[in-house]
Amino acid sequence: MSALFAALSHLNADDPRDERGDVPGWVMITLMSAVLVAGLLALAAPALRDLFNQAISQVSQGS
Repeated sequence: MSALFAALSHLNADDPRDERGDVPGWVMITLMSAVLVAGLLALAAPALRDLFNQAISQVSQGS
């Protein structure tokens, strides 16, 4: 029971750093997400470009 009380009292500590949050964690997640999106876009760009060009040519031929 005392371990539970110690864990809960840590959550309510008046430490000013608690308001700030985990800045390095969310920065790392944001950067990793951006790198992942850029990598996927670099791999998929030729296929997306071809798909777009095919769609435009089909619409142009149909008119």
